[in-house]
Parts: sequence; structure tokens; C-alpha cells
Amino acid sequence: MSRSYVVTGGGRGIGRAVVERLLGDGGAVVAVEHDPAALTWVDGHPAGRRVVAVTGDAADEAVAERAADAAQVAGVLAGWVNNAAVFRDASIHSAPVRQLRELIAANLDTALVGCAVAVRRFLSAETPGAIVNVSSHQARQAVRGCLPYVTAKAAIEGMTRALAVEYGPYGIRVNAVAPGSVGTERYADFLASQQPATAAGIEQEMARLHPIGRVARPQEVAAAIVYLLSGDAGFITGATVPVDGGRSVLAHDPEAR
Repeated sequence: MSRSYVVTGGGRGIGRAVVERLLGDGGAVVAVEHDPAALTWVDGHPAGRRVVAVTGDAADEAVAERAADAAQVAGVLAGWVNNAAVFRDASIHSAPVRQLRELIAANLDTALVGCAVAVRRFLSAETPGAIVNVSSHQARQAVRGCLPYVTAKAAIEGMTRALAVEYGPYGIRVNAVAPGSVGTERYADFLASQQPATAAGIEQEMARLHPIGRVARPQEVAAAIVYLLSGDAGFITGATVPVDGGRSVLAHDPEAR
């Protein structure tokens, strides 16, 4: 039986790139997405029945269980990628504390639920497995106005280490990747909404922030995630791998000017 995987936020951007990479390697993949419009590409995909769409909130345990069920029908559940995220800024001086808590939970809960369901399924099946959580360079290099996102991503990295320690003896590896800025559909739409001169200035600033001189391609982040899911990474656990073009080591503050 083939290996199967669950990828949350699998309809677009990094998630879609991970799905395509895993399908290309012969696996079966369940793509979880809150927005059904982001999963229309599943119908008629060349991979056929090896790709399954599940619509719903990845922070809903019932949705995660449904995705796990579908994955285990398709093959032996071997990996889970917690990629779903919410991007909303808020500052502690202006936003109600309840709103801040909700925004932190919006990003933390998707990873927590995914990890919980994946670990339980691996243990129940008595099979090894790998989890990759998608963090951000902001977990270590905060950007102003992004307190909820920074807090959630830092918590996800701590959870990654805790799970790696607790479940390593059962053959379960848990790692994270921390991307910098990535040229997803969201990024492209943002640039397209700007005046040409403004968009050009943003791209110049992104080049300045990343020593490699550009933002990442989703496929480059996906390659790191798929590696961490693979047997080639069999002795890597509890790690957060920066996939940020050197942004976190250069450490320019985009608000400094």
C-alpha cells in the first residue's frame, strides 16, 4: 500500500506546492482547505484518486479526523504538514485582548489539532510518521504590528520541540520550517493591488531583506518540507529549519527606515 499524507492549507501557495511534490513522488495526499474555491484544481488532476480534497477549518478536530480517515483509506499515513495560517495584524495597545487571543489561536490551533490527530493515528496504527509544522522567520525576528502571528509561530516551534522529545521513542519525528517571504498567490495579488512604482519599491525592499536577493518560490519551501517528511531525514527531529534566503541571519528590520 502507498504512503499517504495530509497537508492543511493545501489549496494554494506553499501547501499546494507540497501536495504536488508529494504526488510527484507517488504518494497519496489529502489537501485540507477552508476555502472550497482553492480546491477546484483537485477535480481532473492527473494524479486522479491519489489526491483528495477536504473542505473545512483545519483547527476543527472533526475536520482533521475526516482528513486522517481519507488518508488512511488511500494508504499508510506517513506524514502530516500543518501549513494552514491566518494573516491578520494587531497591536496590543489598540486591539482588545480577546481579539489578540483569537488571532493567536487562529494560527496555533490549526497546528495543535493537526499534531494531535496525527500523533494519535500514528500511535494507533503502530507505524512511524513525520510531522512538519510551518513556522515563520517572524518566530525569531518579529515584525512590528504582528504580535498574534509572531506569538503563535513561536509557540508552534516550542510545540515542535516538545512533541519531538515525547514521541521520538515511538518513531514519530516532528520538525518545522521557517520561511521568509514567499512568492505565493497572496503575495502576487498584493503586488498587483499596488501602483507600479509602489510594487517595484516593495520588490526592491524584499530583495534587500533576503541575502539571496529575492523572495522564495513556494516549490523551494515545499522541497524542504518534503525532505523532512522523508526517510532521508530519519535522524532529524525537533528542528526548525530556516528556509528564508538568509533573512533571519541578515536581520534587517523592514520598519527601521
